[in-house]
Formats: sequence, C-alpha cells, structure tokens
Amino acid sequence: MKFFYLGFVVFFLSLNLRPSITSVGPLLDIIQKDLGMSGVTASLITTLPVLCMGLFALLSITLSQRFGLERALFVSMVMIFAATAFRAAVNDSVSLLATALISGIGIGIAGPLLSGFIKKHFPGRPGATSIYSVSLVIGAAVASSLSIPIFEGLHQSWQYALCVWAGLAVIAAGLLLPLTKEKAAKSELTRPSLRVKNGRMGSSMVFFGCMSSMFYMITAWLAPLVQSAGISHEQSGLVLTLFTIIQIPVSFFVPVIVSRTGKRNLWLVICALSELIGVALLLAHLSPWLATVFLGIGAGGLFPLALLIPIQEAESAAEATSWSAAMQCGGYMLGCLGPMLIGLTVDVFGNFTVGLIVMLFIIGCLLWSISRLGGRKQVVKRTVAT
Repeated sequence: MKFFYLGFVVFFLSLNLRPSITSVGPLLDIIQKDLGMSGVTASLITTLPVLCMGLFALLSITLSQRFGLERALFVSMVMIFAATAFRAAVNDSVSLLATALISGIGIGIAGPLLSGFIKKHFPGRPGATSIYSVSLVIGAAVASSLSIPIFEGLHQSWQYALCVWAGLAVIAAGLLLPLTKEKAAKSELTRPSLRVKNGRMGSSMVFFGCMSSMFYMITAWLAPLVQSAGISHEQSGLVLTLFTIIQIPVSFFVPVIVSRTGKRNLWLVICALSELIGVALLLAHLSPWLATVFLGIGAGGLFPLALLIPIQEAESAAEATSWSAAMQCGGYMLGCLGPMLIGLTVDVFGNFTVGLIVMLFIIGCLLWSISRLGGRKQVVKRTVAT
C-alpha cells in the first residue's frame, strides 16, 4: 500500500512542475496585448522560471541538508502555490514576472529533490522515473489545453485562468505532509561545484540545456508561430495540446525501453532527430500538425531520458540529488535563453524564420552533446511494477 501512496506523491509533486509555465503559452498574445509587453518582455514569463530552475537547483541541496528531503519538497510546493495563486490579482507586467520568478524558484528546488526522492523510496527501480516524467507531461498538457476554455469560462480573465493551477500544489502538499513528520535522516549530500571537472557532467549540462531550451521555445512560441501561419487562435491551442499529449505515451515507454535494453544514446539520437524533422517542416511551411507530432515525440523522449541519467548513474539518493542539481543548474541556465532568443528574433525580423533557424542550430548542439555523453556507468535493470 505504501508503494502506491509514494507513487501518488511523486505523481502530484511532478504534476506541479509545469502548469505555471505552460498555461501561459495559449494566452501569451492576449497577455502581451493587455499589458503592452514586447516580445522579449513576454518571453520572460517563460524565461524567468527556467532561469530560476537553474539558479536555485543547488538550493535544493541546502534545504535538504537543513530540513530533510520531504520537508524541502513541501517548501517548494508552498512557493509554487503562493506564486500561482497571486496571479489572480496581477494587473501589470512587473507583478506577473514576479510570480514567474517565485514559481521558478519553487520548481528549481523541487526538480532535483524528486530525483533523490525516487532514488530513496524506489531503490533498484530507475524506471519509476516514468511516473515523474509522465505526470510532469500530463500537468503541462492539461494546463496548456485547458487555458483557453478556462479563460472563456471565467469571463475572459487571463488572471483567473492562470491562478487556478494553484490547487494542484495544495493537493501535492497535503499528500506530502505525513512524510514531513518523519524524522529526517542525516544527509550526506555534498554541494556540487559549478566548476565542471568531469567531461560526462559537462556533456550532460550541455545536453540538458539544449533539450530544455527547445522544450521551452516550443512551449512559449508554438501557438503564436502557427497563428502567424494562418491557424486560428482556438486551433493554435489545439496544436499546443497535441504537442503535449503526444509526449505522455512517449515519456512513459521510452524510459521503460531504455531500462530494458540499455540503449540510451540510440534513443536520445532518435528523439533529437524527431525534433529536427519537426522544425524543418515548420521552416518549409508544411503541415504544422505533422510538425507538432514530430516535436512532441522528440520532447517526450528527451526529457525523461535526461531525468534518468542521474538516477541510473548515482549510488544513493544523496548522490542522485547532487548530480541532478548540478546538471539542472547548468542546463536550465543555458536553456532559459531559448524563449528570449525567439522573442528577440520576432521583434527584430517580424517573423519566425530566423527563430526556427536558431532551433536547428540548437538541435545540432544537442546531437553533439549526445555523442559526448558516452555509455552509462552501469546498466540498472528495471522490474516493472504491477
């Protein structure tokens, strides 16, 4: 019974890591016009959380040392709740960006801790990462797909449409509460250095940066991009929903396949090439729906495989948290530049052509980093939970 309870905890914790970001995409043009924001400023709604997810990833180690793994996760859920709920009262761009900043800090703390949580409570089951990745994708999909309907249902208030996702943090915190009452074991975490001394760590940072950059560029700008190609506002929301929904089965099955076969790099290359095809289709002004399918397959596979790296490589929950924190710190600090680059190219050139070329370059860097990752230190066999 405890196994299923812990699975629900991971599910709802992970569910909170994207709605505060992905709920903005379908409403971005409305928010931009309402608050008079430029493309670069609007992109900060996505860029700031991603930057914080990098900057504050190392803070997860300090909080875990001081309060324990579960209590640190509880603190992160409180921050996500507060930031998301406050959006109901936002009427200017500064306040909106402040909520993006605070939610990003909470997400940045929670991300590495979840890797440690899985390593601690699911020892010998790295495939449990599928719960993490699938629920994260579900959270992103639900938030992006329901943003427009909620906006319409709440008298076209984008503020209320954004703040409703605070309820997910309440559920996660409530489920986590019993675990926070347990006496925390003395942590053996060591603070990772930002100075990269290991080639594998450096490659994993570049990989994570390129992967997250592509994901957040697509999340923030896919809807406006397809609108510029003549697709209606309502249909653009469906395009973004398609992008996220496709990731759900992919993010579940790819880690399972990799855990069984050990061919991690092969699937990394397949997923990266899928994103390459998707961007090429958009650049050639071909079907945005087909392009979205390829983009969803690529993003759906790359992210869970990125999460799998520290869980497979680490010997303990402490090491998994430390590795994940260092990788996400460097990776997200690189990745946060992506949405802002697209916003800048749109402001300067008035279209998305240059931005799509930038995406192709990033995918090239992604493929290079995959070639540098090498094989896993060890192959961990997964026992499928039934």
